[in-house]
Amino acid sequence: MNSYIIGVDLGGTNIKAGLYDTEFAPVKELSILTEAAQGPAHVLERIRLAVNMLIIEKGIPLQEIACMGMGIPGLLDPYEGLSVFSPNFPGWEQVHIINEMKQHYSLPVFIDNDVRVNLYGEWLHGAGRGCSNLVLLTLGTGLGSGIVHDGKVLYGTTFSAGEIGHMNMYRQGRPCRCGSSGCLGRYVSAVGMVNTLKEKLEAGRGSILQEWTGGDEAAITAKMISEAYDLHDPLAVEVMHETGELLGFGLSNVINLLNPQRIIIGGGMSAAGDRLLTTVRETVNAHALKLSGGSCDIVQAELGSRAGTLGAAAYAQQRMPVFDSAARHGML
Repeated sequence: MNSYIIGVDLGGTNIKAGLYDTEFAPVKELSILTEAAQGPAHVLERIRLAVNMLIIEKGIPLQEIACMGMGIPGLLDPYEGLSVFSPNFPGWEQVHIINEMKQHYSLPVFIDNDVRVNLYGEWLHGAGRGCSNLVLLTLGTGLGSGIVHDGKVLYGTTFSAGEIGHMNMYRQGRPCRCGSSGCLGRYVSAVGMVNTLKEKLEAGRGSILQEWTGGDEAAITAKMISEAYDLHDPLAVEVMHETGELLGFGLSNVINLLNPQRIIIGGGMSAAGDRLLTTVRETVNAHALKLSGGSCDIVQAELGSRAGTLGAAAYAQQRMPVFDSAARHGML
């Protein structure tokens, strides 16, 4: 009997792996270093190490594992099991993850983008339960996003639908790795908010953060801005408000375009909570279409760091009956 599912969340620093029963109760979870600088073959070996540790430590035979899902950052083809490119992994191009895994495991293995597996987690088991139309944003180093529309996850022609972080907000804005400039993610991510504050310091503004860091601007973090906000530091309050307002304008566009029931804010930046989201909601209320905006809740993610592994496991379970090309017009 297949009693368990494995979910793997590949990150630039850590590989997280989780073993879940078929009701998605956690059986065992762990995290090991990725060691990405040592190349694709080494990273794949580290993934197998994490998976084997889960199985061995719980004494579970491989035949009791129904399937395994993996969240992989970057561009990929989930049908071919091919990771095309991942910017934070040196030498990581055209890595056929499924073929590599098949050499070691007989169980079905499925891959998808890391943000989309987070989406599956929150949609099926977290803040998005019961929603047929929702958007997930992960705010961290950048802005990732995924979309469920009429009960189906949107993938697009090249499996890259939902790049909300690359909506252009300024004609001449901050340069972006995508080759454009003024992208939303360059302002409302954790890094973006810190850069906004640094720009204001360089323009001569003052903040308690200068005292905390001894004038070392490189030491400023988004968490510190939240802490300064709580102490009513004027610059921190201003930066948090500006970040929330710009995110609110971006989400107004998303609401007008997609008409979701719910927008879920996840990632490390979500820890700012209502410090950020109060302004986001106020901006959406003022600028989104009234019917659409009034029907959309903006909430924090529920699953936290577990979203990646749980979502990967949930995604794998969803994929299990899907092996034919007709799936491109169905669940995927």
